[in-house]
Amino acid sequence: MAASQDDTIRNNWQREEVLALFNQPFNDLLFDAQVMHRRHFNPNQVQLSTLLSIKTGACPEDCKYCPQSARYDTGLEKEKLLEIEAVIEAAKAAKASGSSRFCMGAAWRSPHDRDIPKVAHMIREVKALGLETCMTLGMLSEEQSEKLASAGLDYYNHNLDTSKEFYGEVITTRTYQDRLNTLSNVRNSGMKVCAGGIVGMGEKQQDRAGLLMELANLPRHPESVPINMLVKVAGTPMADQADLDPFEFIRTIAVARLMMPKSYVRLSAGREDMNEQMQAMAFMAGANSIFYCEKLLTTPNPKANTDMQLFERLGISPEPFHVDKSNDEQEAELHQALAEVKTDSQFYPAG
Repeated sequence: MAASQDDTIRNNWQREEVLALFNQPFNDLLFDAQVMHRRHFNPNQVQLSTLLSIKTGACPEDCKYCPQSARYDTGLEKEKLLEIEAVIEAAKAAKASGSSRFCMGAAWRSPHDRDIPKVAHMIREVKALGLETCMTLGMLSEEQSEKLASAGLDYYNHNLDTSKEFYGEVITTRTYQDRLNTLSNVRNSGMKVCAGGIVGMGEKQQDRAGLLMELANLPRHPESVPINMLVKVAGTPMADQADLDPFEFIRTIAVARLMMPKSYVRLSAGREDMNEQMQAMAFMAGANSIFYCEKLLTTPNPKANTDMQLFERLGISPEPFHVDKSNDEQEAELHQALAEVKTDSQFYPAG
């Protein structure tokens, strides 16, 4: 289609255009997405991020998918904000395993002003290790965004979750505009934006199209777009939600790539339930970032060694670190990290 062949960054997508992309023949859609992907990225490199929960549970929001909501009995134990030393140790381990970005998440509706100095300290310490930093702390005010940016935070994650029309079926304790306001505050502070959504929550294809349209029509595309598959957790209202067709998930990845050509599209939550073939197809469709750790806040994720085995079979390598070091230093550090992973007793080269 003409839209998929155009390299121009657009911020004026219409729902009918997006649905037309979704409903192309599957092979045509994947071909167009792969062509677009190759124009802007190395198709055989994937960016690795690690996500740590720095404050778990007791969130006052009513997000129907979330085990961290205080409104649902999911058996999750509450934890206070981690001490800085624990965060630094986790970041060191993430870097040693090959991650280039360290993401920190707190189950807050929004952070209290008294919490900002402590999370700012975390940002500075993690950056000192040579890692990119990302946080997701809920809604941010203009002042809070500026303070986190001043501390050196590279990315702030705040997902739209779904379309504006379906949003009320998922969350009632904050509005869609609240989420857009936070993204605006983050962007205006100079930080990079990480914003995506969740599919498989009972929404229609038009809602998946609506989500991507909202993201692509922001004044500037998010630099990182996580696409999450619903992880069904006992005790949440969505525990018994019907599975989304895997091909529809891949279509969502591909359309995101076509609409936001220069953004990193992250294969995010739900990977634990995806077989290798589905993950490989997602990379073909334009996904070029993953969370690389055994847990995403409170939900399981494939082990690092499993990911490295799949990468080796597919001929994929981790994207080099984007830090202020020479190319030789970055390459040596990456090879060292991969060597440490491969010497683990559970790792073996796949045949």
